[in-house]
Amino acid sequence: MMNAFRQLLKSSGAHPPVGTWISSASPIVAEAIGHAGFDWGLVDMEHAPLDVMGVVHILQALSGTKMLSVVRVPWNDAVTVKRVLDAGATTLMFPFVQTADEARRAVAATRYPPQGIRGMAGLSRATRFGMTTNYFKTANDNVGVILQIETPQAVEQIEAIGGVEGVDALFIGPADLSAAMGHIGQLTHPAVMDLMARAVQRCKAMGCPVGTLGNNPEMVAQYRAVGFDYVAVSSDIGFIMRGAQAAITALRTRDNEHVHTLNSGTQETGY
Repeated sequence: MMNAFRQLLKSSGAHPPVGTWISSASPIVAEAIGHAGFDWGLVDMEHAPLDVMGVVHILQALSGTKMLSVVRVPWNDAVTVKRVLDAGATTLMFPFVQTADEARRAVAATRYPPQGIRGMAGLSRATRFGMTTNYFKTANDNVGVILQIETPQAVEQIEAIGGVEGVDALFIGPADLSAAMGHIGQLTHPAVMDLMARAVQRCKAMGCPVGTLGNNPEMVAQYRAVGFDYVAVSSDIGFIMRGAQAAITALRTRDNEHVHTLNSGTQETGY
């Protein structure tokens, strides 16, 4: 029952765990990505067309791989949290947390009373349909909570947010942070990188792991250099699209070269 993602963060040492986003809402694609070698994967409900049954299917697909799953709920909503936990998720990421009060609300939604407000269901997938002994007594200690910091205002409150009991890690979202700073689409703008680097040092000072996401390995290397404890690179859709674009670009380049060769030959022969 020990939380696997929490253990991953503790055992990573000098090598930050590397994950990716699962945005396709497809169990088959998720399963394939799960076999690629990533340490963890983020099952996205915020920006992907994924409902609770879809989460179940993806968690089932990932259970046959070595990749640990984190589920990002669409909002800090206790009803959604309850259903996703009952579906078998063990670590949740909450988007757009701005204050310590919101952090406490997120943690409370993942805990059974008296520590929280999670409703009890004895035959859920989380309890292995009633076959897990003492699930209700141990679940509060074994659900992981990650909170996203996505605005300068949240960065200002980072110690208060990260210091809430029950918060296992923070995650700085560079896309939303850069947009909130007036640098939309410029994830590595110097001002954004500076704020992120300072946020990382503040997290380290209070002993709270902090992660982030980069579009490509080069961007992730920059984030690693400033000290992030865990990172993610691209997404399943991102990898598919880049592979597709590379293939069609290569083929069209060859076609153009072939046409150029034929035209050159025609000119030389005079036909």
